[in-house]
Amino acid sequence: MPSTKLATIEEDMETSSKLPLHICHVHKLSIFINRTHIFFHSIALVFLLYYRASFFFFHDTTKTKATTLAWLLVFVSEILLSFEWLLSQSFRWRPVSRIAFPERLPGDDKLPAVDVFICTADPEKEPTVRVMNTVLSAMAMDYPPDKLHVYLSDDGGAAVTLKGMTEARRFAKWWLPFCRRYGIKCRAPEAYFSAEEEDADFGGSEFIQDREDIKEKYEVFKKRVREKATVGDTRSRLGRDHPAVIEVIQEASSDDAIRENETKNMPLLVYVCREKRHSHPHYFKAGALNVLLRVSGVISNSPYILGLDCDMHCHDPSSARQAMCFHLDPKISPSLALVQFPQKFHNISNNDIYDSQLRSIFWVWIQGQNFTLVIHELIYLIKNYPLNIIKENHTYILCAIIYLTICVSLCSNFIHEDGDPMKLRQSFGPSNEFIKSLHQKKKPDMLIHRKKALLNEAQLLASCAFENGTEWGKEVGFMYGSVLEDYFTGFRLHCKGWISVYCNPPRPQFLGSGTTNLDDFLVQGTRWTSGLVDVAISKFCPLIYGPLKTYTFVQSMCYAELALFPILYFLPLWCFATIPQLCLLNGIPLYPEVSNSYFIVFSFVFLSSISKHLYEVLSTGFTFRHWINEQRIWMMKSVTSHLYGSVDAFMKKIGKREASFFPTNKVDDVDQLKRYNMGVFDFQTSILFLAPMAALVILNMASFAVGISRVIFLGELDKFFIQVFIPFYVILMNYPIVEGMLIRKDRGRIPPSVTLLSAIVSLIFYFLGYIIFM
Repeated sequence: MPSTKLATIEEDMETSSKLPLHICHVHKLSIFINRTHIFFHSIALVFLLYYRASFFFFHDTTKTKATTLAWLLVFVSEILLSFEWLLSQSFRWRPVSRIAFPERLPGDDKLPAVDVFICTADPEKEPTVRVMNTVLSAMAMDYPPDKLHVYLSDDGGAAVTLKGMTEARRFAKWWLPFCRRYGIKCRAPEAYFSAEEEDADFGGSEFIQDREDIKEKYEVFKKRVREKATVGDTRSRLGRDHPAVIEVIQEASSDDAIRENETKNMPLLVYVCREKRHSHPHYFKAGALNVLLRVSGVISNSPYILGLDCDMHCHDPSSARQAMCFHLDPKISPSLALVQFPQKFHNISNNDIYDSQLRSIFWVWIQGQNFTLVIHELIYLIKNYPLNIIKENHTYILCAIIYLTICVSLCSNFIHEDGDPMKLRQSFGPSNEFIKSLHQKKKPDMLIHRKKALLNEAQLLASCAFENGTEWGKEVGFMYGSVLEDYFTGFRLHCKGWISVYCNPPRPQFLGSGTTNLDDFLVQGTRWTSGLVDVAISKFCPLIYGPLKTYTFVQSMCYAELALFPILYFLPLWCFATIPQLCLLNGIPLYPEVSNSYFIVFSFVFLSSISKHLYEVLSTGFTFRHWINEQRIWMMKSVTSHLYGSVDAFMKKIGKREASFFPTNKVDDVDQLKRYNMGVFDFQTSILFLAPMAALVILNMASFAVGISRVIFLGELDKFFIQVFIPFYVILMNYPIVEGMLIRKDRGRIPPSVTLLSAIVSLIFYFLGYIIFM
């Protein structure tokens, strides 16, 4: 009987080894709907543009310089929006989804090692307790502890962060065994203790007692970290000079047996603070990640990297194993760069008035690019969103910053088994230990106290002058030149033929903190816009550089849409928010009359666009209210964040402004969070954001009132229907701004002084329009 059972087990194992580690599902219905929409919408756009162009080539007695200018501005805006729409269809051409089967992976002894990179910069904006929760969740992943190494980059050099690491290491001795013993899914302690439903599968007095003991220890851990934050140095040295600090966090013991036992049961934890001097550029997050690449090369030298933001914890301990299902597949692994999971958020309200969960990015854009691997398994071109870098089989590789990722080669042109040492030093810098690690398949001795020389070498690798005269940031590691190092690096690497896959399991793999107030949301959007436009106006513009380097034009379209959409949105939306309204105030028609056959064309284009957007929102599991929120936020960001971010990028291009980076605030304001959860906008933000939005809404309110007057008293409904409808739609979608100016009295309203200033700006717009168009 035992032999029969053994034979059955062996047979099951053999069958499991033959089963695929992952499968891919093609969404045929979505493909049919998307391509049908593309066909009919394209035809309508051709007719619309023909109608506009015909105005300039056919004689019209009503044509004047004023009307010609207005028509020209609207025509250019319609061309830009049409071009943007065309680029965006590359994401919708062939959407697919993937499922991984981590239970089919080989045994732990055959799994490769993984380094986890976590970046933080400012403990005042990124609270230490929250950062340590991310560290603990990474340490507690369902992965062999001796093959897991966690690195924290502290760009602020704050003492409280280093002390927090020590406390996290101490608490991990209790937290990790508890998670393993009971199979806890959510392994960030703060999130776990806040979600009682996690305990639904457990019972018994022993578990309850253990849980209470761990919770008590966690409260002590938080108290100790906060005490050190109170009495210690909480000030970030983000803008100050400071030396490099590399420290392996471990128990103080001289007993090698104890250290070796801890290595087997506890992941390695390393604190990294790179050197900063005002005389040397530090390249923001890209520079910090490149330092982590070098330091980890001489300490753990793992072939894979998981990149995490400091506020993003592992919500499913199997995430690394799920990613390995793709990378260990011999059919795609030789050229697989990374495995991406969508970043989801734990603090999003049901209403999500700021569209903080970025539905279009994670449910449409990235999923839409997933198709390339299916169509061209030999033509490697899947695009990825935010990225990181790693090293695999003597090669540096890239991975998604906000997802669990695997590999992509960054240095295939520089590393060879018999490479010239001098050329390697010119590319990678003067560290012999690091160059040796490029060819080293085994990681260095994990008992770091025996390798003091390695820590001294790590200090050199983290120095600010190490990259001088090397290829770091140019051809090696993360690319410099944009504050969005992830996008820029991903584009450069995918141009070299590497691929990525996207996996969206039912359970979120990672949960982060979304923005919950308007100020943080618009500031973040401005920073992202600046980074994207940096690439768009450089020699690496995807429309110019991409077609010459990528294997298909579709990939270039994907990257071009991301790089250009801020420009292709803010210019047309500023035009559509002002020109039709000013012309309506001055009695100049810009659109066909209701009785004109082209009225159907304009109506079809509008209804086709919003109905397709509504379909995408509903088909991805969201609601009609979320569709309204996305429409509103799209308008708000286009006239503010996209404008300022684009201007910032152009100013940097001509040398009038230096690049800058400010981390998104992760500290929750109680009042702002309360308003967010209630679905009420908080307008406590810069006047630079408020004034344009309020001024445009006031202008649209005035033009709508005049338009209604024309309809009622002059009977011009047929002539001005579309121009009356446009301000009505703007007012309807932006009602929270109207409410913030005229109705609300709480602290989150738009200040009366801003409302007055916006009204003055609207009057200026009107007089300028009167001068130009009359």
